[in-house]
Amino acid sequence: NTTFPGENGVKLLNPLSNDLGVMRQTLLYGGLESIAYNRNRKHYDLHFYEFGNCYFFDTDRKQEGNILSGYSEETHLGLWICGDSNPKNWAAPQTETSVFQLKAHIENILNRLGFTQNQVTFESTQSGIYASGMNIRTFNRQIGSFGIISGNILKKFDIDTDVFFAEMSWDALLKETSASEVHFSEISRFPSVSRDLALLVDKSVTFAAIEQTAKKAERKLLQELSLFDVYEGKNLPEGKKSYAVNFVLQDKEKTLNDKQIDAVMQKIQQNLEKELGALLR
Repeated sequence: NTTFPGENGVKLLNPLSNDLGVMRQTLLYGGLESIAYNRNRKHYDLHFYEFGNCYFFDTDRKQEGNILSGYSEETHLGLWICGDSNPKNWAAPQTETSVFQLKAHIENILNRLGFTQNQVTFESTQSGIYASGMNIRTFNRQIGSFGIISGNILKKFDIDTDVFFAEMSWDALLKETSASEVHFSEISRFPSVSRDLALLVDKSVTFAAIEQTAKKAERKLLQELSLFDVYEGKNLPEGKKSYAVNFVLQDKEKTLNDKQIDAVMQKIQQNLEKELGALLR
């Protein structure tokens, strides 16, 4: 596996069996064993997490006279979900789990640790364990990854459904958290204002890019933005897609008037067009 190369594994001198001859570099496979065990017993809708240690050997860290210098031990957090996100119920439709649900769990964890949206980025990865995956970065440092597990790996565990998996270095997260400051502010007495934009963009443009560009255009009044619809298909130019984005504006010191709101939205729109080529539909 190129994601977890054998030369980086910590080999045991006296293993119980050949299959257990190397200490784990990831929590992934133990979780897949648990999923296979449960699915074989007709438990299909699964949401697992695990805190566990992973072990690595790196020749670049070796120091003369210190035989342990090349070895490291890290605490990782693993998340696995598969099946339906909520059980059959007359009051609500049955919905399958998705990579977006997993991403929401990741964002909630990072938020509780004090990371803001500006401090976290997600980037595509070509990791061998994912059919489609993304790296998680905080302060430009990779602290984990998540995605849809490759079908070739699932076949080895006789799992015939999509499994969504995330793994983060808990040690790295705590180190980043200790270096950041948590700020508290009084809840504003003045109302927030919501505005929607339907943006036509190239298919390569991500919502993360729109979010970063909008926040760069208006740092003070833009409190929140969220994506509530994505459309690709008829009536759109080739190579384009449409994002429907909600913007929440608020001034902590006074009530915004229509003129101020229009000026802010125009500035955001112009910046999106300049930086990303985004046009209003």
